[in-house]
Amino acid sequence: MHFILFYEYSADYLARRPEFRDAHLHKAWEAQRRGELLLAGAFADPADGAAFVFNCESMQALDQFVAQDPYVANGLVKRHWIRAWTTVVGKDAHTPVMPQ
Repeated sequence: MHFILFYEYSADYLARRPEFRDAHLHKAWEAQRRGELLLAGAFADPADGAAFVFNCESMQALDQFVAQDPYVANGLVKRHWIRAWTTVVGKDAHTPVMPQ
């Protein structure tokens, strides 16, 4: 199943990011190497949040990622939410739907 994790950053995110960025990226790349995290990145202009696309059996991996993310633990993320994503188009879609 695909899931999207959304982050909403705190107002001081850009000022505080340098202190925690390396540890945050380390966690993200670990999840990518395990095959759980497909894509991730911050929104641009304004840099007020981020999205992470996961490919997992359940939300447990996402919950664990959030719980261990230095951005969350140190208040750079003021809110997060997870959405299950039913993918229907693309070579990696979990439930491909072709036109008639």
